[in-house]
Amino acid sequence: PAPDAPGEDALTDRETPRLRRRLIASLGFLLALMYISMGHVMWGWPLPAFLAGSQAACGLAQLLLCTAVMVINQRFFVSGFRALWHRAPNMDTLVSLGAAAAYVYSTCVLFAVTAAQTHADAEASGHDFYFESAAMILTLITVGKMLEARAKGRTTDALRSLMRLAPQTATVVRGGEEITVPAAEAVRGDVFVVRPGETIPLDGVVLWGESAVNEAALTGESVPADKAAGDRVYAATLNQSGFLRCEATRVGEDTTLSQIIRMVGDAAATKAPIARTADRVSGVFVPVVIGIALVTAAVWMLCGAEFSFALARAISVLVISCPCALGLATPVAIMAASGVGARNGVLFKTAAALEETGRIGIAALDKTGTVTEGTPRVTDVIPADGWDEEALLSAAASLETMSEHPLARAVLEEAERRGIRPLPAEAFAALPGRGLEATVGGRRVVGGSLSFITSAAALPAGAEADAARLAEEGKTPLFFAADGRYAGMISVADTIKPEAQEAVRQLAGMGVRVVMLSGDNERTARAVGRQAGIAEVIAGVLPDEKEAVIRRLREEGRTAMVGDGINDAPALTRADVGIAIGAGTDVAIDAADVVLMQSRLTDVPAAIRLGRAALRNIRQNLFWAFFYNVIGIPVAAGVFIRAFGLQLHPMLAAAAMSLSSFFVVTNALRLNLIDVHRPGRSERVRKTTAQSGGSDRSLPETNTVQEETDMQKTLKIDGMMCPHCEAHVKKALEAVPGVKEAAASHEKGEAGVTLTAEVSDAALREAVEAAGYTVR
Repeated sequence: PAPDAPGEDALTDRETPRLRRRLIASLGFLLALMYISMGHVMWGWPLPAFLAGSQAACGLAQLLLCTAVMVINQRFFVSGFRALWHRAPNMDTLVSLGAAAAYVYSTCVLFAVTAAQTHADAEASGHDFYFESAAMILTLITVGKMLEARAKGRTTDALRSLMRLAPQTATVVRGGEEITVPAAEAVRGDVFVVRPGETIPLDGVVLWGESAVNEAALTGESVPADKAAGDRVYAATLNQSGFLRCEATRVGEDTTLSQIIRMVGDAAATKAPIARTADRVSGVFVPVVIGIALVTAAVWMLCGAEFSFALARAISVLVISCPCALGLATPVAIMAASGVGARNGVLFKTAAALEETGRIGIAALDKTGTVTEGTPRVTDVIPADGWDEEALLSAAASLETMSEHPLARAVLEEAERRGIRPLPAEAFAALPGRGLEATVGGRRVVGGSLSFITSAAALPAGAEADAARLAEEGKTPLFFAADGRYAGMISVADTIKPEAQEAVRQLAGMGVRVVMLSGDNERTARAVGRQAGIAEVIAGVLPDEKEAVIRRLREEGRTAMVGDGINDAPALTRADVGIAIGAGTDVAIDAADVVLMQSRLTDVPAAIRLGRAALRNIRQNLFWAFFYNVIGIPVAAGVFIRAFGLQLHPMLAAAAMSLSSFFVVTNALRLNLIDVHRPGRSERVRKTTAQSGGSDRSLPETNTVQEETDMQKTLKIDGMMCPHCEAHVKKALEAVPGVKEAAASHEKGEAGVTLTAEVSDAALREAVEAAGYTVR
């Protein structure tokens, strides 16, 4: 048989089968004990001849059966009395003390019954035996323990299923031949092949081939990801269509799958800060309960109650107390939430990271690679008279073929996307800080900045205005000329991620203040901020300055830093919670507390939402644990016996204690039902808009936030000829009361306005016409 997947052995639930065997054996002896103690003594059920008519014989049989149950469940006594010896009593201490007290007392009564029968003297009653209570306590607690173990085991089911998806073998190419080797024996640099329908065995990079790969097992994303040469593939994902030849980059414990397993395991093994409070309470709780039990017995005896009655009350106090509910309140919720996060591509490295994420009030987002795609793309192609877009792109791509600049790659990618093949370029020359020139198709083509192109060709009217408008939008205009005549302009920009606006809206709806950090100039950074809906933009910050900004933000509230690059590592470490985009660098991922496997910005609010749900669940569990004990201990002590006749038998106390623990675990497992990407009822999804102006170093107190009640109107306007006209119309509209923001476009001949209150069309028309333009 194939060996277990790495790490699966550590997650195997061995406790539940062990407890199940203990429970079955205990029940067998308990049923026989209950038949004798309750069936015969209370209801007159028949007994074998060797027991009938002899209370001593019945008592001896109960003693033996109870002893068997205690031996089967000896772990309670070993753990409980060892903890008591070390002066750190725990839940097992209470259970073992309660069961031992009932057992010792019943044994003493048995000797008394035997002596009474020997001397034919007093009448001793079998009702004074508590053997069945001692055995029942241990059995019911075992039931509770088994239910807890089974429930906790469910939290790692998804991870075990994931590990089983990882194939045990890999088909690698060695010596020009394909051979099958155990996946654990593959080494970095091995070339492996994956056929359609097979599971990818290792992390790697595609060398050849195209396919659609289902990565739902790792990322939770149901839509298959297209893979081609240069793309990354991950172990345990499914190759659905094409043949792939890949190079292994991570093997064994370094694979993404193994990292996920390790992170979730670490999160479950560590303690959240809130858990330490419960631990401190539990450390005081057990000694106090023991003291209450002793006081209870003493008070009842002083009040004239029989010793057996007083002992029963003390045993009930010991058994009903539930420090295990306190102990379970946090770790089970942490384990469940970590599992939910792993299934959704959100990995928390520690329990503390999960808790801190739930407390986040400020989210600082790095611009490049986090809010934006991280790679420049062509956004506008504006040809001059006599040129069309294809001709301009062909000339530009031919010129940029020889360049290594990132903007050149953006032009080439756009040409390739449109199916335009660059022409051969001759006599190429790069002019540092200015531009490029080469001979393409017999024409001398030049390209570069505005200052460079004006020395090579005359610009038509409006070209500089177009360039200024594009620059205001955060785009970089590239100018081109051929044979001394202006050919046109191509703008390139690092575009925002498709989900950026939605992520910012969700964060604002959760009451999280959003700040964007960027090393770019203020104009470019603010343009990106406007597109993403981020009001606070801090531009021109170097890597060490990002760390300083995070330090200042932390003084105003718990801060999360979201980044992907090496230069983000200091800020990620300084923040209360560092969140790394999964596609980022290894340094950023190592420095972070939370890793977003899908590199999706909407996973930031999802992580905060999950952290808040886990915190809320932990608080519910702690409240229940305290509430249960505050109510249960007085009832068990008999405080309400004389007033309401409310009396609790030790067996019922044991059942209540087990159900309390089970309730806490079951409540924690409700976290598995959470849709982390769906805003909760308490969240109001808001629209954010960027503030105009402001310093690139300022730290405004809050984002400019507006609820969904904002209204939108669009006006068709004649007469706008340039960006100056746009600014004029914008200023006129924003001066109208109730208009929050306006945006005009002379190219489209329209203006859009955002209203915070009802504004009539007539008022808007009057403002535009007063500015010298006509509303259609």
